[in-house]
Amino acid sequence: MRERTPFPAELLSRLPNLKVLLTTGMHNRGIDGAAVKQHGIQYAGTKGTRSVKPGPASTVQQTWALILGIARGTARDDATVKAGGWQAGYATGLGGLTLGMLGLGKLGAATARIAVLAFGMKVIAWSTNLTQQQADEAATHQGLPVEDVSGEKTFKVVSKETLFKNSDVLSVHYVLSERSKGIVGNAELALMKPSAFLINTSRGPLVDEEALLKVLSKGSIKGVGLDVFEQEPLPSNSPWRQAWGTGGTSQVLLTPHMGYVEEENIDSWYFETAKNVQRWLQGKPLEALMQ
Repeated sequence: MRERTPFPAELLSRLPNLKVLLTTGMHNRGIDGAAVKQHGIQYAGTKGTRSVKPGPASTVQQTWALILGIARGTARDDATVKAGGWQAGYATGLGGLTLGMLGLGKLGAATARIAVLAFGMKVIAWSTNLTQQQADEAATHQGLPVEDVSGEKTFKVVSKETLFKNSDVLSVHYVLSERSKGIVGNAELALMKPSAFLINTSRGPLVDEEALLKVLSKGSIKGVGLDVFEQEPLPSNSPWRQAWGTGGTSQVLLTPHMGYVEEENIDSWYFETAKNVQRWLQGKPLEALMQ
C-alpha cells in the first residue's frame, strides 16, 4: 500500500530473494527506486483505470470537505452539540472570498473550478514555473472563461508573496520534491491573514509542521485542514492529536490521508496488483512498470 511500508536501500539489501515489488499508485516515496533497480527487482504500480468515473477526483472532494468543514465549523459544532451545548462560534461564508492555489495542476485546477462555479470565489495561483498562459489554459480546460465579466483573469497568476498575503483560503496542490520540501514555512505563514485558512491535501512535508504548529498555537491564522502529515500514520504522541480550537488556538480539522481512500479506488488498485502477480507467475511482463 502506497507509502505505508518503507523499503529503503538498507532493507532491500537484506532481501536477496525478493523478485517483485508492487505498490499502489505510480509514486511511492517510501521505496528507494534506485536500490530496487540496482537489485534487479521488478517494480510496478497501479494506474487505477477501473476507478475512473465522472465528477471531481477523490482528492478534490477531500479538499472541499476540509474547506467547508473549517469554514462552517463542522467538527467544532458536532463536538459542542454532543457535549450538550449549542452554537459555539461563527461560520465563515465563502462567497466572494479569495482562494489561493499553491500549484495549479490537474487537481488544483479542478479545486479552483468549484470555487468559481459554486461559491463565486476569486482564484489566484502561484508555483515556481506557472505562467499566466498556463493558468488561462487550465481555466479553459475546466470549462471556464479566461476572464470574468470585469476583465479579471479567472485564474490569476500572482507572486508567491501576494498569494500568501491575499488568500482567504490557501490550498496546497504541489508536487513533493527536495526543492519543494518546506515550501510553506515561517516566512510564508507570517504573511497570511489572521482570518485565513490553510488546507493541505497534497503531501505533508510541503509544509513546515513545526512552523505551522507555532502559528496555530498562537491563533495567528483562523484555521487549518490537513489530510497529510510529515509522518504517517501519526504517532500516538503527535502534537496534532491534542485538542484544538480552545484557549485562543486556531481551529484544526484533521483527516488520516483520506484524499484517495475511496472504495472504488482501492478496489481498482488491488485488482491491478493481483493481476500483476498473476502475470508474473505466468512469466508475462508486468503492467504499470515504475521508472
